[in-house]
Amino acid sequence: MAPVTQPSAEIVFDTLFAYQRSAALKSAIDLDVFTVIDAGDRTTSAIAARCGAAERGIRILCDYLSTIGLLTKSAGTYELTPESAAFLSKRSPAYLGTTARFLLRPELKSNFDNLTEAVRRGGVPPSGEDIVSDENPIWVEFARSMGPMMVPAAHAIADLVAGTSEPLKVLDIAAGHGLFGITIAQRNPRARIVAVDWPSVLAVATEHARAAQVEDRYQMLAGDAFKVDFPDGFDVALVTNFLHHFNPSTCEGFLKRVNAALTPGGRVVVLEFVPNADRVSPPFPARFSLTMLAETPGGDAYTLAELQQQLEGAGFRNISAHGLPTPQTVLVAEK
Repeated sequence: MAPVTQPSAEIVFDTLFAYQRSAALKSAIDLDVFTVIDAGDRTTSAIAARCGAAERGIRILCDYLSTIGLLTKSAGTYELTPESAAFLSKRSPAYLGTTARFLLRPELKSNFDNLTEAVRRGGVPPSGEDIVSDENPIWVEFARSMGPMMVPAAHAIADLVAGTSEPLKVLDIAAGHGLFGITIAQRNPRARIVAVDWPSVLAVATEHARAAQVEDRYQMLAGDAFKVDFPDGFDVALVTNFLHHFNPSTCEGFLKRVNAALTPGGRVVVLEFVPNADRVSPPFPARFSLTMLAETPGGDAYTLAELQQQLEGAGFRNISAHGLPTPQTVLVAEK
């Protein structure tokens, strides 16, 4: 009789201890551990001295980071992995460390302490942080912190819509950091951007437009994206990282308003985390539904078919989907 192979409980305990991974990464970002190692300080004592931390603390932290694949250790010295070198050292142009300031905000993490109740209710409970509440201040932090994560998507969107020498009037809805409209303005010197968001968020987007030297073609339209009157005559409307916060009927109704703001033949650009029809793959977009369950009353990560249905219901046609090197998908549709 063949011996019975017992399943391993490792995945259970790895998941129960998963909060330690994000805490360790945040501490390393706070202390600039990855940047210090990238600059050449690779022993415990050298890293500790540069980071202003205890040697014991640095040893234990760096050993932990080595066990999860963010550092390697050999003969008492630490090295960056390709991923940490690309995304966690401030010496890299693709540095993503600022995103921890938003993604690990206490009010967002605390929603997952209430996840059982959110599952029972089908959405964020009254005691939780509804991230789509009016003028929620978390979006100011989003605007300041999350831009680096969106650079590949911003360039991909500019590739799709900015390749013209003609004037281009762009409506950037829930602009946040403003990177999507700003990148189009950098590509097309005749593009003019109208950015819609809460006033405090638009102040950050305007800072970014000024730094990119496109502020003379960057106009603000402050207010609730569902209530503010959109001007008409736009060639392009950007609806980026927005639809997933709301239920399908709300999304379709909103897209009808977007459609009305476009010229005939104008295009809407939608950026979303799009899982496959099975809703369990690819892992990152599929898992994003849980984030929306914990943080919104009715949001979701929509499949391609669901997004197409929302766009068609709003009067759009000729819908195309474009994959990115990030876990998101760009959809372009015509009025």
